[in-house]
Amino acid sequence: MRRRKYVEFEADDGTVLRYVRHPNGGGLVERSAQVHPTAWVAPTAYVDPGARVGADAHLDETAWVDRDAVVAAGARIGTNAHVGQRAIVGRGARVRDGAKVAPEARVEDFAVVDPDTIVTGTMTAA
Repeated sequence: MRRRKYVEFEADDGTVLRYVRHPNGGGLVERSAQVHPTAWVAPTAYVDPGARVGADAHLDETAWVDRDAVVAAGARIGTNAHVGQRAIVGRGARVRDGAKVAPEARVEDFAVVDPDTIVTGTMTAA
């Protein structure tokens, strides 16, 4: 079965958002988001408007990078994990399966967020 090159969603305010398939993995990236070509975006992951995903970052199945969030180079976002609006995940950091990074929270470089954990402030590397 042939996969569509883009998918459109209507936001709560009526704005139509167009998501295109990322060439490395096939996940959905909204056209105003910036995702490095070497980043892996799994087929069921998606990146919302204004978000940025750095080189060699990895978004697992059903990972969600929300509006204006940043996932730095080499970071990994696990299955069913969510990076909230304007949140920052630092270089080489790991957000494990099912974890949530709250809006405007920060995960420092190389920090590890345990599965099913919610980060509301700043998480530092151990």
